[in-house]
Amino acid sequence: MNNNRVAWARAKYDSAIDGAAVGAHTLRGDAIPKGAIILDTLIRVTTIADSTNHTATIALKAESGADLATAAAVSGAPWSTATAKRGTLTATTAPVATTARRQITATVAVEALTAGRFTVFVRYLKP
Repeated sequence: MNNNRVAWARAKYDSAIDGAAVGAHTLRGDAIPKGAIILDTLIRVTTIADSTNHTATIALKAESGADLATAAAVSGAPWSTATAKRGTLTATTAPVATTARRQITATVAVEALTAGRFTVFVRYLKP
């Protein structure tokens, strides 16, 4: 594979800066270009995510739904340990391909976060 066709997007989230309310939060950082095919997702948690009742969930998306990481409770993986881990890329039958320039988005559900800071890395083929 020609390595100059592969690129990385990096985006950051910090509940103290970006807000912690239930809803979609556009992460600060790189966008993924229109026509990119997403190959992999890595998540580096630097501050463990939490919520009042430990029931909040976080999902990550680029194109739609939770295509980079399915919704998971903050009490479990990947949000409950300050380490690097792989996202749950949902491209099992067809690859995730962007139809427009996309920012990486974290969706908080169930209840607002009280803490959390992480960086998302997305590897993709350039259009």
